[in-house]
Amino acid sequence: MIKTVYFNKAENCLEVIDQTLLPTKEEIVKCHTELDVANCIVGMKVRGAPAIGVTAAYGIYLGLVNKKNLETKPTLEGLLEQVCDLLAGTRPTAVNLFWAINRVRKAVLDLHTGDLGEAAKKALSEADSILEEDLAMCRAIGRFGQEVINDGETWLTHCNAGALATAGYGSALGVFRAAKEAGKDIAIFADETRPLLQGARLTAWELMKDGFDVTVIADNMAGSLIREEKVQGVIVGADRITSKGFVANKIGTYSLAVLCKYNGLPFYVAAPESTFDMTLKYDEDIVIEERNGDEIRSFNGQQIVPEGVKVYNPAFDITPPELITGIITDKGIIEPIFGENIPKVLGKKEN
Repeated sequence: MIKTVYFNKAENCLEVIDQTLLPTKEEIVKCHTELDVANCIVGMKVRGAPAIGVTAAYGIYLGLVNKKNLETKPTLEGLLEQVCDLLAGTRPTAVNLFWAINRVRKAVLDLHTGDLGEAAKKALSEADSILEEDLAMCRAIGRFGQEVINDGETWLTHCNAGALATAGYGSALGVFRAAKEAGKDIAIFADETRPLLQGARLTAWELMKDGFDVTVIADNMAGSLIREEKVQGVIVGADRITSKGFVANKIGTYSLAVLCKYNGLPFYVAAPESTFDMTLKYDEDIVIEERNGDEIRSFNGQQIVPEGVKVYNPAFDITPPELITGIITDKGIIEPIFGENIPKVLGKKEN
């Protein structure tokens, strides 16, 4: 299985696959400090909400053992907040980032110790647990989700919600993997996902490696594909889901949900429990990251937008619950999404 994030204890460093180089190069980036981790997240060498959370968790440990940080003889509380603030400032939309940071912070502070060595050991142990739990959650998502797919069907997915976006196995792609493991013969269409082409570069790469029948299409072909009944449904991942079922995911997700609703096709979101933000009910408080316009202005180093033309580049959009057939989680499928179903299935209260 693809190891998106791996802690090399022999070298005391975090190893991540550089996703900006895929599919033509498979290179590992070694992170020795919290700044290395932060740069990997900002530069999208690692991406996908669960994978970002796992990576940040290990980043806290690396910050607590960073010799440069220790030279100033900091207090545990001061250094911990410094490292957590750095990592929390990397990307604003994916809630898993903040969930993982808060979880490691709490685990360290609950020790009630000022010993940095002891605190670092606890941070590493908690990061290991987050990684293992993410793998288990993705496999559970797959087990529940594969029930919605029938043998011989073709499904569409957007962006990358696979092993590369998680600790491994994947959320949306985990459903496809579980369907295949259950003996179902399925085919997948992958939207290319402009402007960074996560579908074309990453999803297609993953599925091809696993022997799937996968076909890449341009984003603007999805409507025609759905209208011509060439797909039986859509499954996507998520970066943040509110307690009322509003889903923030890669830009273009909302368009697919509208297309499915109009054409009577199932539209599912697959996400682990850690992607739910129970402090938010609706969509107005979700921060949508706007990325550098150069991602649209140029392609593969070649300018494609006229000089001086304005560019708008939001990384995510929000899909309301009335457009979603169900949310596939590690606790089961939430369907329908209205009322108290999300807190009920997850066993969580709205904050």
